Order: sequence, then C-alpha cells, then structure tokens
Amino acid sequence: MRLWGGRFAKDPHTLALQFTQSLPFDRRLAEYDIEGSIAHVRMLGRCRIVTREEARQLEAGLEKVRAALRSGKAKLDANGEDIHSEVERLLLEEIGPLAGKLHTARSRNDQVALDVRLYLREELDQIRGQVRELQETLVTLAECHLSTPMPGYTHTQLAQPVLLAHHLMAYFWMFQRDLDRLAACRTRVNLCPLGAAALAGTSFPIDPHFVAKLLGFSGLVPNSMDAVSDRDFALEFLSDASVLMVHLSRLANEIVLWSTTEFGFLHLDEAWCTGSSIMPQKRNPDPAELVRGKAGRVFGDLLCGLTVLKGLPLTYNLDLQEDKEALFDAVDTARVVLAVMKEMLASATFDVERMAAASGRGFSTATEVADYLVRKGVPFREAHGIVGQIVRYCEKQGVTLADLSVAEWHSFSKEFGEDVLGIISPSGAIHAKRSPGGTAPERVQEQIAAARELLAG
Repeated sequence: MRLWGGRFAKDPHTLALQFTQSLPFDRRLAEYDIEGSIAHVRMLGRCRIVTREEARQLEAGLEKVRAALRSGKAKLDANGEDIHSEVERLLLEEIGPLAGKLHTARSRNDQVALDVRLYLREELDQIRGQVRELQETLVTLAECHLSTPMPGYTHTQLAQPVLLAHHLMAYFWMFQRDLDRLAACRTRVNLCPLGAAALAGTSFPIDPHFVAKLLGFSGLVPNSMDAVSDRDFALEFLSDASVLMVHLSRLANEIVLWSTTEFGFLHLDEAWCTGSSIMPQKRNPDPAELVRGKAGRVFGDLLCGLTVLKGLPLTYNLDLQEDKEALFDAVDTARVVLAVMKEMLASATFDVERMAAASGRGFSTATEVADYLVRKGVPFREAHGIVGQIVRYCEKQGVTLADLSVAEWHSFSKEFGEDVLGIISPSGAIHAKRSPGGTAPERVQEQIAAARELLAG
C-alpha cells in the first residue's frame, strides 16, 4: 500500500522499491506508531477535525490492529514500504475507508520522528535500569572485598597497592556518569514533534499540546522544520552509548587480563567461558572478549549517524532513514552487553590470596617511603631520589624493601628509623591513603555508602 501513488502513472521499479523500503527494520516501531496514532485521532476528535464517532472508530480499529499484531493474527506485508503504510493498510482492513482519515493533519515526516522518540525514550529507561543493576553488582562485590588488597597499575606496571573494593568502585562512578548522561539525553528525547506535518505545520486547528500530554512528553519541539529533520537526540544517545561501551569494554578487558594464568586474580564461572577446538585445557573468557569487540559496533553506529546528518539540508530527506538501523543496533548491543556483564561479574570469584601477594610486589610501597621522608622534613624531590637509590640497591641485591635492616635504611638517610618498617606493607600503604576518594577502608566505605544512597534514590 503506497500512500503517494496518485501522482504517478507508472509503478516504481522493483529495485527502487526494495532499495527505499524501510519495513525490514522499522517494523519494530509498530507499537509506537500505533500509540502515536491513537493519541493523534483522539486529538482530531477533540478538535472536531473528525467527528467524535469517527475518532472512536479509528481508535477502536487501531486497538484491534495492535492486538492482531501482538497475537500474530495480523501479518505485515513483506513488500510493504514502511511501518506507517502497513499500519494504515491493516486499519483499512479493519474499518474500511474511514482509515483514510487517520493521516489528516499529519505527515510521515513528523510521524516517524514521533515513533523514534517514543521508541528511544522507552529504551533509554530500560538501559538506565540495566546500568543500575550492573552498579548494584559492583557495589555488592565491593562490600565483600573491603579488606582485599590488590596491585594498582599505571602504564600497566605495578604502581601502588589498593583495595579491590576501591578498584570496583571506580567503575561504579564511571557508570554513574553514564546514567547522568543518559538521563540528560532523555530530556531532549522527550519532546513531541507531532503537528509539524511535512515541515511547515498544518492549517488544521490541531492541539499538539494535548497529544504531547497524552504521550507523556514534557513539551513540543518549538520549530516545525527542526521537528522533522532533527536527529540530534539520536546522535546524543549514540554518543552516550559509545562512552558507556568504552567503560564496559575497559571492565571487560580487566576481566580478560585478570583471568589469565599470569594474573590469576579472577575466575569466571564455567558458564561464562568457552573451550578450544584443538587445545583441551583452554578456558577462554570469550564473552568478555566479545564485549570489547562489540564496543566497535556502537562507535560505528555513532559515525553512521554523524555522517548521515553532516551537510544534510533542511528539512526531511530520505537519508534520515539510515538513522534507524544504527540506532537500533546500538540499543540492542548496549542492552545485551549490560546483561552479559552483570551476570558474568555476579558469578565470578576473586583469588584474594593471589591478589594480596601481588599487591606487595614491584616495590609498590616505595611512594610511602618517600612520603615518610617528606614528613621528616626532606623535600619531596630529594626524597624521591633517595628512594630511587634504595630500589636500585634492592634490585641489585635481589631483596625487597621488607628485607632491609634498619642499618641499611639508615645508610641511605639519617631520617630513617625503625618506624619505617611499619609503612612498607601493602596494608599500611592502603590504610594511609585517607584523602577524599582514596583507597583507605574508611574512604571506600564512604564511597559505598554514597553509592547505596544513589541506588536507593
């Protein structure tokens, strides 16, 4: 069913129809298209653009179409042009020629903008809920590991000991920023474009504020030309989803590293591992690896959206049809990755003994020794040089800081006393980091308390 055939004496080329057809992917907008149409016909009846009885029949017919699609009784025509024409075709089958009044005071241009906004608003709420579930998992794990030391890294080299809880909470705050971005995005998604018609508005006495209220929008898009051509809200989501995928990919990469034999910090449940077709001993963290790979899909979706809009003149152009596949793919990818990461982490176990042992390697408490000297009045740059000499001495002797005698300490600086032995353990170094946001247990507990308050809000 073509909504525009009257102008043409010749049927479109089959290939042209296939090339421009959007039904294979915009069919997922059916529920939103019907929801928007119901609000539209209620407004048409309220404004006497159609009679009250006609509005009632149109709405009843749309409800029947929705029920038939949900049950599978109604089928979309594989050769249909788009979801809008298919809904109208099914409505025609239900109520007859009156279905032709459905499109009064409306264009597919403002209709599709509405459908996408309704779809994305709902998906945003779902994704935000999944992010919060992943945050809950991270906080629960952090609460279980408030006394588990592990090595912290810079440049992928052993740096300073931290609490595993502190490390996990770093990801909590990353995801909190994602939540903030997604919430801000939702405010810009939540504006109603219906009433813009093709681009210039309509001469019918419509009440778009009534439609916006029925559909739960916070207001209207203020300019009709912008209403039908704007996809900034989709770009914003794709950008926010890309940052979210960066964070998920970083966490997945740590899971991959930590589950290696060389690290051995984390053991994934067998349900989240796969084997090798040739090496019987293998236990591969394939889901975590795939999370890293899928991040690239979402980055590509963002680039697709940016490229579609770059240089696009006002107002609607069929280029905008290309926004949907990218948007749908980003939504689907983010949702499945969030589900996978939550379950994979929740069932993982940490080798706390191995992490604790690793936390003291590589002279990880050397900074504490330098700070010790600073507290004795030695300038930090001088203290840094002294501790560097001590590390070099230990490396040559094949010993650790804990192996040095008080006399050896004293040989490098007269400021060293027996109390230096109390600051070179990973536990001592961790407890000393009491600055706001630091890794000392009381600071991490503060983070967890703040996180719990956010999750409860």
